[in-house]
Amino acid sequence: MSGFVSFVSSGPGDPELLTVKAVKRLEAADAVLFDDLSSGPILTHAHAEADLVGVGKRAGRPSPKQDHVSQLLVDYAQSGLKVVRLKSGDSGVFGRLEEEITALRAAGIPFEIVPGVTAASAAAAAANIPLTRRLTARRMQFITGHDVTGGLPDSLNLMALADPDATTVVYMGKRTFASLAEKLVEAGLPAQTPALVALGVSTPDQKLSCHSVGELPKVLREMETTAPVLILYGPLAETDLPTVP
Repeated sequence: MSGFVSFVSSGPGDPELLTVKAVKRLEAADAVLFDDLSSGPILTHAHAEADLVGVGKRAGRPSPKQDHVSQLLVDYAQSGLKVVRLKSGDSGVFGRLEEEITALRAAGIPFEIVPGVTAASAAAAAANIPLTRRLTARRMQFITGHDVTGGLPDSLNLMALADPDATTVVYMGKRTFASLAEKLVEAGLPAQTPALVALGVSTPDQKLSCHSVGELPKVLREMETTAPVLILYGPLAETDLPTVP
């Protein structure tokens, strides 16, 4: 008998940013396979007798292989259980969702996707800024700061990313932003373009700071943190937040 898998988006960390649907799926699950960033208070919504299995991946730390995570999903569901795959942020944004869906489809297991708040939205809200603005920021783009090798992707559309009238959000870009910033300036983005750095957004460890694209590589090199780092640059990133000491 086949079970059912719900890909539940947990948001960036604040349990109050869970959707009502996400909470209902957690309460009803027989098993919850969760990311590191989806642990803590969020898991208090799970049933007391549910299996809780950590399968998160963090840069620089030992992590489960993706094939192993996908197989766990299949194994639990083939036992006839209601399974929640709890993913941080929105599960469809840089969360390797497609690989897990592919495994479920190959095994004939039904599933659903429960959307959630992505880190970019939470960071903008924390900084009291919008992500878009009429006339000066009518376009928004999300990119990942690294590819499967951990380096800066070599197929980036630099002309689009250097558009000074777009809001650009870089996920997981702390280690590679220096290389990206150099390429952006070469492509025409002014070095003084405002940039917002958000660490641990929506968690008790949240820190926000404002810089320019030109000065940000030095700031990131000197920044010691294990929290997820998100970078937002463009005309809306200039706020009254204090800079990093």
